[in-house]
Amino acid sequence: MDEALLRSLTPSVITVLVRRGADFAAAEDAVQDALVEAVRVWPADPPRDPKGWLVTVAWRRFLDATRSDAARRRREDLVEQEPEPGSTPAVDDTLRLYFLCAHPSLTPSSAVALTLRAVGGLTTRQIARAYLVPEATMAQRISRAKRTVSGVRFDRPGDVATVLRVLYLVFNEGYSGDVDLAAEAIRITRQLAARIDHPEVAGLLALMLLHHARRAARTAPDGSLVPLAEQDRRRWDTGLIAEGIGILQAALARDRLGEFQAQAAVAALHADAPAAGETDWVQIVEWYDELVRLTDSPVARLNRAVAVGEADGPRAGLAALAALDPALPRHTAVAAYLHERDGDLTTAARLYAEAAHKAPDLAERDHLTRQAARLNAHRSR
Repeated sequence: MDEALLRSLTPSVITVLVRRGADFAAAEDAVQDALVEAVRVWPADPPRDPKGWLVTVAWRRFLDATRSDAARRRREDLVEQEPEPGSTPAVDDTLRLYFLCAHPSLTPSSAVALTLRAVGGLTTRQIARAYLVPEATMAQRISRAKRTVSGVRFDRPGDVATVLRVLYLVFNEGYSGDVDLAAEAIRITRQLAARIDHPEVAGLLALMLLHHARRAARTAPDGSLVPLAEQDRRRWDTGLIAEGIGILQAALARDRLGEFQAQAAVAALHADAPAAGETDWVQIVEWYDELVRLTDSPVARLNRAVAVGEADGPRAGLAALAALDPALPRHTAVAAYLHERDGDLTTAARLYAEAAHKAPDLAERDHLTRQAARLNAHRSR
């Protein structure tokens, strides 16, 4: 069973159902039913036209559901429009669906959450982790979004800023999570950049390319995480780096700075350094200052504390960290790193172990556990 194929077809199948008269929530439910049926049937009897098969089955599921509710009489005239089995035009509706999910009737945060769930294929738990909220809270938010758009005609697509936020979060989950969505996010962002002349669209594309260029070096053969400072820079994709820097420079030249351009500038400075010790941390702090000014993001402030620790010494970094909420994700891991840099190995080992218990995924937990073990072994010598 080709799960990647199913994920790639889902947006365009939902769009077909919406265009044929289904409201978004019902279309999503029908497509999910069709995907379950595909998992059951395809291994033994794969269709010649996977998208056409999914459209037909999903449409039938939608019609079955609508016949059973109060709107049965109004919906029955759609039966004659049921698509015949056979070839379906290979039109990529994913970008259009991103805009449809960013509907004006939704708040930006709800639109992002709904799109991540319906188009990105992320679980509620993954979306909650991206938003730094409990899973139950995110489940309620997605349910409210579905109820809000249920029955709404999708003729007023949402704005670019919301779509960019969705693409950014999808890429982050694909880059660091257990669902590989990074390449798909880059593909859609390329489509958006080709259609919209906007410096923040270019900034996001540059950011994605620069991060994706380092992907091969981020993990060791055993799957363990490799910190940026320890990565083999020969494994970085120089073609993607050159493309990302070129796109970023053109965007910055327009003098309409946004948060994605600022983040991309930080990534470009990392990519530009021949070795970790040659990183221009002073400039990186300056870019984080811009990012904090633009967003006032606690995550940006946390990353700035790390950069300050590199540029001005670990005690300066700890002073910057002291101003932040200790409950912030990865706050403890940053504190451990800065204490180690400052020579306080006992405190660092304790904090690494504490951070490991809070880690959002297995790879990060194992990395932090090894850091704690390394320092404890060093102290016992």
